[in-house]
Amino acid sequence: MIEAHTDVVGSLLRPPELLEAQRKLSCGELTPHEFKRIEDRAVDDAIRLQEEVGLEVVTDGEMRRLSFQSQMTAAVEGFGEWDLNAFLWGEWRSEELGAMVIERPPIAVVEKLRRKRFLSAGEFAYARGKTNRVLKVTLPSPSLFANFWDPNRSSGAYTRLEDFLGDVAEILREEVEELVRLGATYIQLDAPHYPLLIDPRYRNFYESRGWPAERWLDLGLELDNLVIGHHPHVTFGFHLCRGNQASRWLVAGGYDWLAGRIFPRIHVQRLLLEYDDPRSGTFEPLAEVPGDKMAVLGLVTTKTPRRETIEELAGRIREASAFIPLERLALSPQCGFATSIIGNTLSLDDQRAKLRTIVETAAIVWP
Repeated sequence: MIEAHTDVVGSLLRPPELLEAQRKLSCGELTPHEFKRIEDRAVDDAIRLQEEVGLEVVTDGEMRRLSFQSQMTAAVEGFGEWDLNAFLWGEWRSEELGAMVIERPPIAVVEKLRRKRFLSAGEFAYARGKTNRVLKVTLPSPSLFANFWDPNRSSGAYTRLEDFLGDVAEILREEVEELVRLGATYIQLDAPHYPLLIDPRYRNFYESRGWPAERWLDLGLELDNLVIGHHPHVTFGFHLCRGNQASRWLVAGGYDWLAGRIFPRIHVQRLLLEYDDPRSGTFEPLAEVPGDKMAVLGLVTTKTPRRETIEELAGRIREASAFIPLERLALSPQCGFATSIIGNTLSLDDQRAKLRTIVETAAIVWP
């Protein structure tokens, strides 16, 4: 098991050059070859940033993705029409910025799924030659795609939601097999949809698909564990948060209802948990983390430029150690800095400073 005390969730802010290149590519002003050079440079810079601040675990910053979950729809046929809003819909909240409401677009799986290419194997194959740190690859939890199954439009391809999600899970299981074959040693499943079940509005959406919340968790975790499979020499992480787009969030509430249902049952070694403000609840649910797992505390917010201090973070880590031994704790941002290409409202300098503070705090807490 990777026992690093510093970690990152996945995405980093896209540099302006990459965003401009994406615009030019979509308008036909840039060839795919020219765009690839700019995209590769963004990945190189993302890895270099993480190495320079001293992180033990790095990612490619998810520079090649529209959203943390978009590689599935980009690499697999059958999802029908979709755009970025397929991953953004919901009522996003922020006390400072106000609400951002995005209506659910008419997305649906309309044909049997067929993989055109691997989702992230190419990302990993490129990035592994750019670093000697632990390189993490992030994949979406399969049941995250339940919102693509529409009882009216999808029945021609999948009469039952569980059959559709089973095919999603099989594609992701094959992805894990390929990543392991290529040498990946740290793979993370992103599962922000589970905390949505603590909010009646989103719980009602999922239950409108026919199942109570408990069954959603049972099926979801069964599919997650199928994707993870049995790879003794690979560390798996599991990220749970409450939404992260344009410095806004979807739901509030602690892990109390989820902890006993998820922490012991998911076959991972690292739980990456959002804990950057009171909206995330108390540390008490950490008592449910089994002895064979580490809890990575997302104490550093990616939603605002506020600079956390080493003293503040070290104090909170010690508070958490009342519920789980200090040696089984680690520190990270609470989520990605850019869950989609929109990114959060902070600067590249803010991002660097926050990552450096994580490393400097860890050096004091775990000397």
